Amino acid sequence: MSKVWFITGTSRGFGRYFAESALERGDKVAATARDISTLDDLVAKYGDAVLPLTLDVTDKPAVATAVAAAHEKFGRLDVVVNNAGYGLFGMVEELTEQQLRDQLETNFFGAVWVTQAVLPILRAQGSGHIVQISTIGGVAAFPSLGGYHASKWALEGLTEALGQELAGTGINVTLVEPGAFATDWAGSSAVHTEPNPAYDHLRQAMAARRGTSKAGDPAAAGPALLQIVDAENPPLRVLFGSQPVEIAKQLYAQRLQTWSDWEHVSRASEG
Repeated sequence: MSKVWFITGTSRGFGRYFAESALERGDKVAATARDISTLDDLVAKYGDAVLPLTLDVTDKPAVATAVAAAHEKFGRLDVVVNNAGYGLFGMVEELTEQQLRDQLETNFFGAVWVTQAVLPILRAQGSGHIVQISTIGGVAAFPSLGGYHASKWALEGLTEALGQELAGTGINVTLVEPGAFATDWAGSSAVHTEPNPAYDHLRQAMAARRGTSKAGDPAAAGPALLQIVDAENPPLRVLFGSQPVEIAKQLYAQRLQTWSDWEHVSRASEG
């Protein structure tokens, strides 16, 4: 049976590949973008299987309208992908209040508004799958991405709680945590702070490390997501890419060791 998808941020990057993978196999997609003209090629190729919707996810009433339009058009929603987002690059000391608030409005609150809007529909159906596009940066943290991490760690905590709240309803929840992929995430869509010279040495060291890392092919992420949404028991969390698998293994080993090393203080702290 074909599925009906609602995907935010489909103009490019992961969102575009997710939409194309779903459409290619015969599913239907409500595809959102801030600039709807970026979806013209999808409509030309897939016709009525695509519902293009103009949407800025920070606009809560607009989110509700878009979700209602998708439901009216297709009669149901099976997979909801909160993909819209962008990268904020800058040391914590460099972040302006507005930059940080804007980051949270899109990456975190945007996903919350979509999630809240679709839940009554999914509950009435007794089925559905909410997919939150997080990042390995929702598990680990790196210099110059503190604001971005804040938005994704917030999304991770909210989604883990949501998964427990929806247990037994037929609604699944999954956090997709990609590593480095060849998308525009760090390109024209990114926001950069005004650099503080005190961190120049750190920026240079990070640039050198980035030059040696291999980025994944985002085209492969579409078929991978199909496996997740088609699974009988999909995971709460799934890493996309080899790099994040290795990072997560090392990180959790280090965390467990640290907690063990300081367990005597943990136990003493409760009196």
